[in-house]
Amino acid sequence: MTLQYHTPLSLERQLALGIDPPAPLAMADRVRFSELDVLNHVNNAVYMHWFERLRIKYTQDWGLSRYMGSGDDPRIVIRSGQIHYRQEMRMDEDYVVTCGCIAFRTTSFSLAQTLWAGGTLRATFDCVLVLLNADGSGRYPIPEDVRQKMIDIDGARPHR
Repeated sequence: MTLQYHTPLSLERQLALGIDPPAPLAMADRVRFSELDVLNHVNNAVYMHWFERLRIKYTQDWGLSRYMGSGDDPRIVIRSGQIHYRQEMRMDEDYVVTCGCIAFRTTSFSLAQTLWAGGTLRATFDCVLVLLNADGSGRYPIPEDVRQKMIDIDGARPHR
């Protein structure tokens, strides 16, 4: 089975790779030498880069931000996050990072992200993202069409 890198994976493809449950957005890549530490496993900080890369794609694909640095796109900041390292990663391993919204409020939302390799869950990252006006002057409400995607595609619900 050939794995396509940097291309969103279908739900069926995720299941075939052992990712269960599948996520609204998932993409594959491979561990590079530059991502290793002196112990020859992936440096812990690199996991955050992998999660961030997909989180940015998620906000672009869902229509929340283009990350162009101009216009009316909101500033998207991580209010809080918790990472759980479950198993180390090594050179040349293929991996898949997933992302999906689980809950939202008026100006913030919670994302669940996972990292899989060889059908094994290797790490999780759960975070709360807050939207601010482009100039930082206050909160930015989640647009209704984005909320609807979070409900329809991700299965997210309003946080109570």
